[in-house]
Amino acid sequence: MRTRKEKASAWRSLLGGCFGGGGSKVDRQRKVRPGGGGGRLSFTDLSGAAEQDLSVSLVGSNLHVFSVAELKDATRGFDSGNFLGEGGFGPVYKGFVGDGVKKGLKPQAIAVKLWDPEGAQGHKEWLAEVIFLGQLRHPNLVKLVGYCCEDEHRLLVYEYMEHGSLENHLFKQIPAVLPWSTRLNIAVGAAKGLAFLHDAEKPVIYRDFKASNILLDSDYKAKLSDFGLAKDGPEGDDTHVSTRVMGTHGYAAPEYIMTGHLTAKSDVYSFGVVLLEILTGRRSVDKTRPSREQNLVDFARPCLKDPLKLARIMDPAMEGQYSARAAQSAALVAYRCLSGSPKNRPDMSAVVKALEPLLGLKDDVPLGPVGPVEPLVLFVAAPEAAPAEERKERTPRKDVRRRRPMSPKASPRKRGGAGAGGQKEEFWVWHLPAEQKAA
Repeated sequence: MRTRKEKASAWRSLLGGCFGGGGSKVDRQRKVRPGGGGGRLSFTDLSGAAEQDLSVSLVGSNLHVFSVAELKDATRGFDSGNFLGEGGFGPVYKGFVGDGVKKGLKPQAIAVKLWDPEGAQGHKEWLAEVIFLGQLRHPNLVKLVGYCCEDEHRLLVYEYMEHGSLENHLFKQIPAVLPWSTRLNIAVGAAKGLAFLHDAEKPVIYRDFKASNILLDSDYKAKLSDFGLAKDGPEGDDTHVSTRVMGTHGYAAPEYIMTGHLTAKSDVYSFGVVLLEILTGRRSVDKTRPSREQNLVDFARPCLKDPLKLARIMDPAMEGQYSARAAQSAALVAYRCLSGSPKNRPDMSAVVKALEPLLGLKDDVPLGPVGPVEPLVLFVAAPEAAPAEERKERTPRKDVRRRRPMSPKASPRKRGGAGAGGQKEEFWVWHLPAEQKAA
């Protein structure tokens, strides 16, 4: 059984040739499974590489190493007809690898992400993808098939996700309006992906959870993609990871924006924002709406505790065809995730346990008053009162890091939206119509 040091050394040698540090072409074509004990390797494990290369000598388990020529052939020369989209790392193209291109790789559709040298991300983000997705396997994480590290080129090869991103379905209604049951399944799948990352032996903080990073396969199963901003979670007695503030305006947790302290609860907040988008069909930040409605959390969170107010903000595209009880319970989960106090947010494992049973609720009726109400308790928060800061409206700061717009609709990354409502959250009760509760 190899030690962690031996595994790290082996992984370094496999990619060293990409950066002029040794390793033959044959070496670079090999695949390695980091077997034995010691768990997942991280940036820290590989910190011995040259500083300028930022621990470049790493390859994930069971990954295929492609050449630029092979990926050009797979995408028909990165033809515009195969263009899928563009993000901070660069453009993405659909491709196909045929039989015999790589030993052990079955013919399949792929998505190829190219590094844009003028983009907001670079080698560090490419390496993070290889480190995390090269080692992590879960049904709700997109599969990294392989990569290309040739001269100055940095490419990533993923399984092709037929139905694209959740963002397109929610806000562009491509190809059609998502029905309630599909939305709820997507929320549960995404929550399971985050819970897997947080509960791993060596935890991972995703840091960029948003609708555009949730991809949907042919069965609309949700899979998390784009691990370029992911970080290893705190270890030992550490309570957080200190890092520069990066992410997407409207999704980042307020305490992370203000302090740079990153925790798993930062991801929980971002999940709450996406769950709110799923419920309302509104973007986290929408400058086309009236000023008081532009920040979704500020506008919608106070409505989540009142069934009548919730009915008014639910996505009208669903035309009332959703389970009233499931929507109300999901809204309660979103409210808890969006607490301004990280301690009052549930763990993602608790979120999964709260959302998964809602998949079986089929009372597809419009929300509204139906007889007397009875209390139903879903979460009980920590006994301590919420911090005083939570009762103050957070004011925007100047941009921490601006990102070059990658498309006409893209916008620079700015400071995230404000926090939660201004009341204590030690305990509160959700009221459901008695007739619905008994159903």
